[in-house]
Amino acid sequence: MQTIDRWYEDYEIGESRRTTGRTITEADIVLHAGQTGDFFPHHMDAEWAATQPIGQRIAHGTLILAIAVGMTAGDINPQAMSYGYDRIRFIKPVFIGDTITVTAEITEKSEHAKQPERFGYVHELVTVTNQRGETPLVLTHLYLVNKR
Repeated sequence: MQTIDRWYEDYEIGESRRTTGRTITEADIVLHAGQTGDFFPHHMDAEWAATQPIGQRIAHGTLILAIAVGMTAGDINPQAMSYGYDRIRFIKPVFIGDTITVTAEITEKSEHAKQPERFGYVHELVTVTNQRGETPLVLTHLYLVNKR
């Protein structure tokens, strides 16, 4: 990981990046359950989950969100900080053994309402894809970025 100064003016709409894959394990799910207190049987009880329409345990949506965002965290940019996440949608389940990749695409830039001469927002569409080509999660990551 390296430090790279990237200002608001440096971002181009349409630019994108894609991560390598990461396989979701049972250990990921158990650890996340312990951290969050979410021990619902959908995630933790293989026997119960087998009786449900999906037929197996599923990863927590918040686990996949956290992993996906972490997968896109590359270089350190002191000119930008995460401002939050919008339009988070859990579209399909992620199962133990699924391998996910993440694509992040700059889709919009907007001015800061109160200090447009100093800051802008960069909107990045984050799309998680599994090994079957399905999309289990999408969200918009907002960055507050310094201007030159």
